[in-house]
Amino acid sequence: MSLLVSRSRSASPDAVTRSARIVSTLVLALAALGAGLAPNPARAAAAAQCELQRPMRFGGMNWESNLVLVEVERFIAEKGYGCDTEVLPTETLPALAALQRGDLDVNTEVWLNSVAEPWAKALATGKVKRVGDIYMGGEAWFIPRYTAERLPGLKKAADLPKYKDKFEDPEEPDKGRFYGCPAGWGCEVVSGNLFKALKLGDTYTLFSPGTGATQKAALMSAYKRKENIVFYYWYPTPLVGALDLVKLELPPYDKARQQCLTDPHCADPKPSDYPGNPVFTAVSTAFAGQAPQLTAFLSKVAVPLPVMNTMLARMADSDIEPEDVARWFLKNQAAVWTQWVPADVSARVQAAL
Repeated sequence: MSLLVSRSRSASPDAVTRSARIVSTLVLALAALGAGLAPNPARAAAAAQCELQRPMRFGGMNWESNLVLVEVERFIAEKGYGCDTEVLPTETLPALAALQRGDLDVNTEVWLNSVAEPWAKALATGKVKRVGDIYMGGEAWFIPRYTAERLPGLKKAADLPKYKDKFEDPEEPDKGRFYGCPAGWGCEVVSGNLFKALKLGDTYTLFSPGTGATQKAALMSAYKRKENIVFYYWYPTPLVGALDLVKLELPPYDKARQQCLTDPHCADPKPSDYPGNPVFTAVSTAFAGQAPQLTAFLSKVAVPLPVMNTMLARMADSDIEPEDVARWFLKNQAAVWTQWVPADVSARVQAAL
């Protein structure tokens, strides 16, 4: 540097200008070289090469836990594995058929008890795989606690015919209304068969809302007005966590009866309580063969119920989008999700948050 300064003092103005340009060029070149050698999180994230040469296709079921978990998995697949992803809106049974056809790659949440028979048939084809257990869910028939206090004799689902006038259906006032599962969902089959098994058709209408959002809105509206309502619901969900509810007793769980209840063509349904409901991830066998690393990631996705309840509570209390809840989870529950992926994938995901 001292030699350059010495020369600059005795050189002509043009020479000084040329020297300055040379120094400037060297500085910029060294800076660029240094930037290339220095860690760059964005470049590291972009370095991931997806196993698929097309978008990774997720089934978009419209209940809260599925909406959030799909966004968590998409973020990891995109930022950690360098994949493109897309969500195809569907319902439980159509999603299972799409998985067999290969139109879907991933069904993030399969509630086994709601689709036991269809799932067994799909599994037998060899076209689908169960790859990971997410959590143990539950299902029940509920009434609000205020209804239980008004009707102290109503303890069991089998007692409902005696109280049909207390649950008046606005469209058929001579019957009560039972809010079943949304149309097209796997639980609609079980709700319908259980409704038949309890011989409620003479005293109640089985109301199947068009969507999960419609069902939730109808139940929340009735609850706020302190109306008597009886309905099917599952958990963990924001609704069950937010409302003070009482389960109606069902006959003891019977495996054979429950298996028939899950069959859309069950000829002679018999009542049975819901068992604990394993919730797992399924993929198409073709996808598993094409993307073993992504399949390994999905096979490790598991969320403790307290963490899931916290996520769903944030979604309900803050009225925020599933994508925002997913980012909150990734930022605040690293101890959970970093166990699902290798260290380099984890680093890329964290750099993208």
